[in-house]
Amino acid sequence: MSENTEQKFFEEERKKLIINYVNRNAKATVAELCEKFSVSSATIRNDLRVLAQKGLLKRTHGGAISNKNVSYEQKNFEKSVCRVDAKQAIAEAALEHIREGDSIGLDSGTTTYELAKLLGRFQNLIVVTYDIGIADYLENNSENRVIVAGGMVRKKFNYTVGEMALATLEKLNIDTFFLSANGISLEKGVSTPDIEASRLKRSMMKNSGKTILLADSTKADNVSFVRFAEISDLDLFITDEDVSGEFLDGMGQQNVPVKIVDYTKKF
Repeated sequence: MSENTEQKFFEEERKKLIINYVNRNAKATVAELCEKFSVSSATIRNDLRVLAQKGLLKRTHGGAISNKNVSYEQKNFEKSVCRVDAKQAIAEAALEHIREGDSIGLDSGTTTYELAKLLGRFQNLIVVTYDIGIADYLENNSENRVIVAGGMVRKKFNYTVGEMALATLEKLNIDTFFLSANGISLEKGVSTPDIEASRLKRSMMKNSGKTILLADSTKADNVSFVRFAEISDLDLFITDEDVSGEFLDGMGQQNVPVKIVDYTKKF
C-alpha cells in the first residue's frame, strides 16, 4: 500500500469513528475530537465540514451534534470498518466460553461475525444463526454444523426476519447465545433499532443456557428504539477498555460481570 493510499484509508476510518463518537454522545467539541484522535484542530474542522456536507452530522460553533435519532441503524458496510481492532479482541475473548461439542447461537452483527471467523478452531460445534453472512462464512471455512433460520432477508442488513425465522429459533435449545446490540443502557436496558430483530434476539435468549453480550464500548450508555432485554438478563458482557468506569460500576450494581479486553488503538 502506498503512503498516499494508507493515509487516505486512515482519514476515512477516522471520519467514520468521528460519526460514531458524535452519535453516541449526541455532540462533541473540536477539542474533544482532537484529543481522542490525536490530530490538529484544523484536521478535525475539515473532517466535520466534509461530514456535514454529506449530511452525516450537523456542524455547530466549536464542534458538531448528531442528526440521528434512536431508530437510526448503520448498514453492514458502515459498521464493518468501525472499531475493527476492538471487535476482534472481543471475539477472541468470547472463545473462552466455547467448548468442543457445544451448541451456540450467533446473533447478527459485525462483532459476532468476527467471532464466526475464529470458529474454524473447532470441529464439532452446532452454530445457530439468522445472519446469512455468518452462515456463509462458516459453511466455507469450518467443519462445524450450521443451522440458518430461514425467512425474508432484510435488505442491506444480511439477515432473515419474520415468522419463518422466528419459528425455527423457537424450537432450538442452545448452550450459549452470543448477543449483539446497538444500545446498552443502565436505565433503558438492551436495545436495537429494529422490531423484527428484537423478536429474534428475545427468542434466542429465552432458549439459551446463558447469554453473553459482545459489544464494543460505543454501545455502552447508548439507547436504541426497541428494548428487548434488561441488563439483568445478561450472564456476561464482553467489551473493550474504552468503556467508562461509571458504566462498569452500574453493571456491577446489577450483578452482571463484565470482561474488559485490551486492543491496539490506531488513533
